[in-house]
Amino acid sequence: MPNLVANGIRIEYDTFGDPTQSPLVLIQGLGVQMIYWDESFCRQLADGGHFVVRFDNRDIGLSQKFENFGVPDIPALMAAAARGEEVDVPYTLNDMADDAVCLMRELGIEKAHYCGISMGGIIAQTIAARHADRTLSLISIMSGSGDLQGHSPKPEIMQALLTPSPDTREAYIEHNVDYWRLVGSPVFEYDEAWIRRRARSAFDRSVYPYGKSRQMLAIISSGNRKERLKSITAPTLIIHGREDPLVPVEAGMDLARTIPGSRLEIIEGMGHDIPEVAWPRIVQAIREHARNTTP
Repeated sequence: MPNLVANGIRIEYDTFGDPTQSPLVLIQGLGVQMIYWDESFCRQLADGGHFVVRFDNRDIGLSQKFENFGVPDIPALMAAAARGEEVDVPYTLNDMADDAVCLMRELGIEKAHYCGISMGGIIAQTIAARHADRTLSLISIMSGSGDLQGHSPKPEIMQALLTPSPDTREAYIEHNVDYWRLVGSPVFEYDEAWIRRRARSAFDRSVYPYGKSRQMLAIISSGNRKERLKSITAPTLIIHGREDPLVPVEAGMDLARTIPGSRLEIIEGMGHDIPEVAWPRIVQAIREHARNTTP
């Protein structure tokens, strides 16, 4: 996969489809490599008339790492933020949003549809608010506004999120199996074989659990973003699973009320993942949204 320097850092990326088609940028979640956007899912979007770009966020996968900042004590910093104390961070969501926009600029793309999942949805929201002139539309999947009032996950779910990934292959794979069983879709069949294949590919591609903490710190420091999100003018599609245990569906509903004119698509039975059985509906929703909002 290719890489280039954008926003002053090295970013690994991949593309699907015809570069003359409408650009669609896929942004992954916390501590997750771009390959978790499954190639078949990407090709389905490309077949629908998009030039699809996926990339590794900073501090994960094969993009640039920020080792010199060390590994933050997330529980202590979360407590400090809750007390209203200023939290020093190595980078912010603004920086991560600028990474995506600068990557597009380096690829010769002036405007794009930005689609993010979980933390990636937060980054996509930030792009739409910060770079309105570079945003064709926003698709936010299983993300909230940063307002945690009544929208927080159960303690055991949060604990699983904050648990560092092991740095040995078999332990890493088992950790993934357990984690996605916990936060994934409870109604649809759990495809453990697919989870294991994906975890093996991720481990063999890049083992780097430390960037996740720094990415988490960027989220924590952003706080409640509702006032900023009210300024978004880009056409917005919000997709959320009814059974999401990590970012409850109420957070998606709240986000839809916050971003003016946004449309909310709730998928029954879906948790904090995109199971293959849900791909057709999600792909169709993104296609229709992009088609209706592309000049």
